[in-house]
Amino acid sequence: MGSQEVLGQAARLASSGLLLQVLFRLITFVLNAFILRFLSKEIVGIVNVRLTLLYSTATFLAREAFRRACLSGGAQRDWSQTLNLLWLTVPLGIFWSLSLGWVWLQLLEVPDPNVVPYYGAGVLLFALSAVVELLGEPFWVLAQAHMFVKLKVLAESMSVILRSVLTALLVVWLPHWGLYIFSLAQLLYTAVLVLCYVIYLIKLVRSPESTKQLSLPVSTVTQLLPSFSGSRAFVNWKEARLTWSFFKQSFLKQILTEGERYVMTFLNVLNFGDQGVYDIVNNLGSLVARLIFQPVEESFYIFFAKVLEREKDASLQKQDDVAVAAAVLESLLKLALLTGLTITVFGFAYSQLALDIYGGAMLSSGSGPVLMRCYCLYVLLLAVNGVTECFTFAAMSKEEVDRYNFTMLALSSSFLVLSYLLTSWCGSVGFIMANCFNMGIRITQSLSFIHRYFRESPHRPLAGLRLSPVLLGVFVLSAGITNVSEAFLCCERGWLARLAHIAVGAICLGMTLGTAFLTETKLVHFLRTQLGRSRLSDKMT
Repeated sequence: MGSQEVLGQAARLASSGLLLQVLFRLITFVLNAFILRFLSKEIVGIVNVRLTLLYSTATFLAREAFRRACLSGGAQRDWSQTLNLLWLTVPLGIFWSLSLGWVWLQLLEVPDPNVVPYYGAGVLLFALSAVVELLGEPFWVLAQAHMFVKLKVLAESMSVILRSVLTALLVVWLPHWGLYIFSLAQLLYTAVLVLCYVIYLIKLVRSPESTKQLSLPVSTVTQLLPSFSGSRAFVNWKEARLTWSFFKQSFLKQILTEGERYVMTFLNVLNFGDQGVYDIVNNLGSLVARLIFQPVEESFYIFFAKVLEREKDASLQKQDDVAVAAAVLESLLKLALLTGLTITVFGFAYSQLALDIYGGAMLSSGSGPVLMRCYCLYVLLLAVNGVTECFTFAAMSKEEVDRYNFTMLALSSSFLVLSYLLTSWCGSVGFIMANCFNMGIRITQSLSFIHRYFRESPHRPLAGLRLSPVLLGVFVLSAGITNVSEAFLCCERGWLARLAHIAVGAICLGMTLGTAFLTETKLVHFLRTQLGRSRLSDKMT
């Protein structure tokens, strides 16, 4: 498969994922806003911080390294060995779920049962949901490796919507069930997610025409299960060693990704109510990251991993592939920078209004607006980091991954200490400040790798981080206008003033996007080309 074909599939996966996820996220956004009005801040803090941290930690430690290692291989591989390796995530997930469940029940502070009932059952059921989700890991990797465009988005979106619907029904009809509500909804989410992948791939394998057309590496359902053979090893040991390298890195990355939740959970720097408010703001702030940046990062990680060879420098690889990879990286960096700057500039002036509409006075008063404004700056760093690490992790050799682990170790330690100190000093805003510091260091590491990688080639993809002076001036002007508008029109002067504030923002946004369209012609050409390929691929399939 040529680099252009792989690029077309990656673009198709990303664009389809974006459109479908925006639609489904809008539905869940409305459902979550409805659910929020029936909950206390304490229950939100326990569910969204502590129990979700248990689930995400167990699944991340059990599968993240396997995903990265098994998606990095080329076309020439023994898929039976890869699937055998992936099935090891299940016993590993059981180990992490039992270990972490014991910590959550025996070592952490237990909430007041009158305020948050059925905490013990919640811990057990969230741990069980992690194991259930890992049962679908081999199917997920197989689907991702063959770029099944809509399966991933539909499965995840359907699962999230059903979880939100069940939660909404139970909080209205059976509010006294407490954490049973969220635990059952979480089990439904993981069960539906796994069944979507399993049923789809089984139907595909049982269809000989589809199997041949899509070049699937399995032809029977039993080949999807673990298999033993005396003529070959149970797993590919090169993949296994790469998995171990990624596992050490994943452990550190999880601390960096969920660092504030670990500090809140283990050091008790915030009470459960404050944790709830922070998490709601955090989820709102990261909504764009989940909708836009994550699908792009996942799709183009696969593209870079397939086009580039890990053990070779850019000068030793096919120059056509290197040129395509460099051009794509430059355009993705430009897109991430523009998106992040737009969110930062306009988010600062519209944070309080957004929080008031979403959650009422509980969010728009107190520290909520300050948290959201700080998070808008963090989103800019998230956007750039997602693209740079996407390329870096796809191109690094095993030895470079190991060296990077030492940097991550030092960064993890400093991040946790900084989170604790800043939170003790300035409250929940300290978490966002520490995250910005953490993300800045990670971006610096990735940019350094990219610079070294392309040093001997004529390509300079880091040029994507430079914007035209005219566009930067328009961003500054828009920031000034919208902040003046907020001071005079928002948010205590009624809905007419709010609508006028929104209209001012829409005009400034249109002016900004129009300027970007006229000045960033290279990016516009890239987007048109890839969207055109995506539409053509959809018609052909």
